[in-house]
Amino acid sequence: MRKKNYLPKILETGANELEVIDFRMFEELPDGSTYEWVLGVNVAKVKEVIQRPESIFRSPGMPPEVEGLAKIRDDVIPIVNLERWIGIKPPKDKSNKYVIVMEFLREIIGVFVHEAKRIRRIKWTDIKKPPASIDEKLGGKVVGVIEIEEGQLLLLLDFEGILDELGMIKVFTITDDEEYMHRGESYNILILDDSQVARKIIKQTLTQNGHRVFEAESGIDGLKFLEEMRQKAEQEGVDITDKIQLIISDIEMPGMDGLTFTKRVKNDPVFSKIPVVINTSLSDKATVDKTRFVNADAHLVKFDTKDLLHMVHEYAVKKQKQ
Repeated sequence: MRKKNYLPKILETGANELEVIDFRMFEELPDGSTYEWVLGVNVAKVKEVIQRPESIFRSPGMPPEVEGLAKIRDDVIPIVNLERWIGIKPPKDKSNKYVIVMEFLREIIGVFVHEAKRIRRIKWTDIKKPPASIDEKLGGKVVGVIEIEEGQLLLLLDFEGILDELGMIKVFTITDDEEYMHRGESYNILILDDSQVARKIIKQTLTQNGHRVFEAESGIDGLKFLEEMRQKAEQEGVDITDKIQLIISDIEMPGMDGLTFTKRVKNDPVFSKIPVVINTSLSDKATVDKTRFVNADAHLVKFDTKDLLHMVHEYAVKKQKQ
């Protein structure tokens, strides 16, 4: 199941669709019955699905939810024990048979799963907010839920949030004496990301650099905010770029993904004046090509402070004279 064999091209058109790997985790309940967790991850994050490696070794300082390190092809990568993270006891015949190998946030990681079921094509508009009970059980690390056959709910996991919880996210910072800390320009920037963790990191970086940040959790919310800014600009007789000088958008967001959002922005005669930087955990060539197809101004991989601030000062439009 190598990514190059099944990576979809549907997102290239901003179709607001994605493909996910449907995988399963099994929990042995106190009464002896088995509960089946139906989970999913974006295909674009997945390099391959393999059987459990023969050798996995521990390294000092690893969190208990990380099983250890394993050599997968030419890389030595950490293997996250998902059943341990969720907090479930699996039936003996189901535990950790497969590893989903993912690449995002400039890292390659593996995740133990009990069964890799199939690939599903879904629309971002079909992804709903998770029920409070499920969201609480999984520590708020569910991007959204999708209803599938027989009323089952497929849970899209926030693997960026899981890695952050485990202390495995690298934020590449800069020092105070670097040029990006002394540019002097201050911009109004709209950031779109459904991950609270990602928004917090990006907002902190931007505000510390002197910028004003507005937040949205999806493309739908982003367009609503821009419509409000359009109305205010018209009432005040100023250009939209006096209100917002840059948009930084994630790709994976329920309701409307970042590529569809960017396409809508770039097709609007007013909003198209605002530069859009796609800021995503995905760094593969296919993703970069998709951002170009929807006319995004630039592509950025999370979370590199220097790259982020460089993009801000390179692409943000200068404020119009009042």
